[in-house]
Amino acid sequence: MKSIKRKVDELIKKYKTNDPYQIAKLKNIEIQHADLGNTLGFYFHDSRIKFININNNLPAEMQRFVCAHELGHAILHPRSNTPFLKKNTFFSIDKIEVEANTFAVELLLLDEAIYEYRDSNLSMYEACEMHGTPRELSHLKKI
Repeated sequence: MKSIKRKVDELIKKYKTNDPYQIAKLKNIEIQHADLGNTLGFYFHDSRIKFININNNLPAEMQRFVCAHELGHAILHPRSNTPFLKKNTFFSIDKIEVEANTFAVELLLLDEAIYEYRDSNLSMYEACEMHGTPRELSHLKKI
């Protein structure tokens, strides 16, 4: 399997954006927002239709991250119906959850942004937060 970073780079190049909503739309993945209680979001497919479900009670920045994470499942694990993404999933050692988190971090936190901050006093945690990525996942960014 290609590296996740390479897959993300190819997607950004092909679609000329790193916006997970735009990429999902261009890939014909339906995005639905609903009150999901304690669940952040989830991905599933039915026949050939793919769906990303996002909790509409989350702040917009977290909804964007959840969209990126679930888009990762749609691209990396297209035949899987993923379990619900909950906040503790950020710390999951489950392979597909780590891969989806890595996908989301690579999609939202571009290398150019990291290079832009290299001569500043910003930490990787702060750079992640500035780009809508939970700081707990900063270790997943490959430079």
